[in-house]
Amino acid sequence: MVADLVAGPLFGVTATLTAYALAQVLYLRSGMVLLNPVVVSVAGIVTLLLLAEIPYTHYAAGGRVVLFLLGPAVVALAVPLYQRRQEILAQKVPILAGVAVGAVTSVITAAGLAWLLGASREVVWSLAPKSVTTPVAIGIAEKIGGVAPLTASVVVLTGCLGAVCGPEFCRWIGIREPTALGLAIGTASHGIGTARVLEFDRIGGAVSGLAIGLNGLLTAFLLPLIYLVFR
Repeated sequence: MVADLVAGPLFGVTATLTAYALAQVLYLRSGMVLLNPVVVSVAGIVTLLLLAEIPYTHYAAGGRVVLFLLGPAVVALAVPLYQRRQEILAQKVPILAGVAVGAVTSVITAAGLAWLLGASREVVWSLAPKSVTTPVAIGIAEKIGGVAPLTASVVVLTGCLGAVCGPEFCRWIGIREPTALGLAIGTASHGIGTARVLEFDRIGGAVSGLAIGLNGLLTAFLLPLIYLVFR
């Protein structure tokens, strides 16, 4: 009976929600940036699966339900965007330019570095959409010959790194203006990074949410064109 329960979708959903809830409590009580809830919950779930010898396919049966909710979660970022629409419209040109440069740079650096290091074609195309939110990145990877699970893993890792290190790195190099900081984090680290920005600045979080959508749209057009040229 336990085996049937673990193999069902309820296990994946319960494990994910429980791990994240506990990680969120730990994060709020400790105040440590390194204990980001996403990072801690992912590590906790991986540890559970390894120690209990539970196949990933069993967890994925419920994990796909949570993955489906990523779409509505990204759409929900439009709320702070709407609330700050006047301030954002006043800076539309630098925002569009920043996202365009960030999208191109992200694709070139990820795919170019992998190619220089001798990665296979599938790995190169899997890494290219690393800074796009997960549902869009998976769709892009499947269209250009990438490996969707690898893309999803790299996207999550990119988001976690951006959430943990992004704001501090931006301040270290002199980026302190909320709009610029949110634009950088949203373009590079999508939803996970945006959630971190929303913790301390609403306008930065709103711009970060806008950057997610613009970067996803631009990359969805850009990468297939690059693929046709270099395949």
